[in-house]
This record gives sequence, C-alpha cells and structure tokens, in this order.
Amino acid sequence: MITDAQIEEAKKNTQYSLSKPVHKHNDRIRIAYEWLDAQKKIKTSKRRLFHGVKHLIEAWAGRYISTSDVEVAATLHPDIQGEYPSFNLSSRLTEPALSRLNDIKEVLSHEESSWQEQCPSSHDPKDYKMKE
Repeated sequence: MITDAQIEEAKKNTQYSLSKPVHKHNDRIRIAYEWLDAQKKIKTSKRRLFHGVKHLIEAWAGRYISTSDVEVAATLHPDIQGEYPSFNLSSRLTEPALSRLNDIKEVLSHEESSWQEQCPSSHDPKDYKMKE
C-alpha cells in the first residue's frame, strides 16, 4: 500500500489543474490509485475525456474523490501519463475488483451528505468493457 510519506511527496510534485487543491484524506488518493492501476494503459494520453474518470472512481468506491486526489494518484502511478482528465488509459475501461479496496478504511463512508444525495449508488458495471 502507498504510504502517507509517498503521498505527501507526490502532492508536492503534482501539477494541479486547480489553483487550490482539495484533499480530505490520503485514503481517497489510494482509492483513485487503485482504480487507475486496474486500467489498461495505452502509449499516448487521450486528447479528450471519454468518461468522467473522477465520477467513475467515486461510484466504484462509494466515496467522494476530488480532482486533486486523482491528479496525485496519477503522479504516484509509474505507468500513468498525461494530465487530468487526459490520461493514457484505454477507452475500454476495466471494472476494478472490489478486493482492491479491502485495506482502505475510507471506502463507503460518506460524511458529505450533499454528495451522497447527488450520487447515491451510481456504480454501473455497464460503464466498463472488462472486469478485473
């Protein structure tokens, strides 16, 4: 598992798309990392976002994930290239195994009631072409 020290170092090295990055808990970066890790990587990054990557990660984990969390996870991942939202991910998305979330305690815990009202159980396996 990625350590807090590795995450803190990655936060310093991330080129954020927002002027004020938002991070609430390092487990959210771990969640984003696991989702990105499950995806097939291609040689070049996409020019356009083909799916709402952040929203797919949130739906899969049942947890709010900020754009900044995804950006740090991408910085941490040795095989991810590009800038949010244009990463070098295949458009044939892989639904990650839920076992990837076993050791991450922030999974499926919502303290943001407004987010929970907006996105209740929005995970849809049809968003994915393959299963891990």
